Amino acid sequence: MDTQFIKIFTLIFVLLNPFLMSIYLLDLIRNLSIMEFFHVLVRASIISATVFIVFAWGGEEIFSEILQVRFAAFLIFGGIIFIVIALRFVFHGSEAITQMRGPAEYVAGAVAMPFIIGPGTISASVMAGASLPFIQAALAIVSALTAALIALMAIKLLHDFVKQRNIKLIDSYVDIVGRISALLIGAIAVEMALQGLDAWLEPLLQTEALA
Repeated sequence: MDTQFIKIFTLIFVLLNPFLMSIYLLDLIRNLSIMEFFHVLVRASIISATVFIVFAWGGEEIFSEILQVRFAAFLIFGGIIFIVIALRFVFHGSEAITQMRGPAEYVAGAVAMPFIIGPGTISASVMAGASLPFIQAALAIVSALTAALIALMAIKLLHDFVKQRNIKLIDSYVDIVGRISALLIGAIAVEMALQGLDAWLEPLLQTEALA
């Protein structure tokens, strides 16, 4: 298998991070049956794959030519969104995510955005389209999403198995780990916003240097 394909697949899978995603989907893991959870993930993955493949095909021109915004603005706003999510999770736990997600009938779209579709994964999709033939880029994206889905299903099965034996212990453990993970997500979100600011300020600094 092509080395670049493996790099893109690994990058997208790491950015998806099934473990951290499972923390943010904790209320769904707790409350949905295995088949309901699977159907939600499949629908969210289809939505996400469609968006990623479009960006792999169109590249950064989608931002500059179609959306008429700079990619730096997307990074900054994406960072702000995740900062808000991380803060609410740190102070209120998984119930805060339930409130932000909204009605159950829209849960697949809410899982896709912003938990799967974000500045990092969209950037990786753009990179995939630039470094691989379109078909291979699309295959790498779909493969990474499939691997993340399988990992989340495994986490769901493990949670259900352990929960039957000691519900208080697992709930306490997950809540603590979730709040700690939220701190990490908050730090990543700040870094994302700073990268957007750097990308926005770089042309200005270059212009001043030339002047």
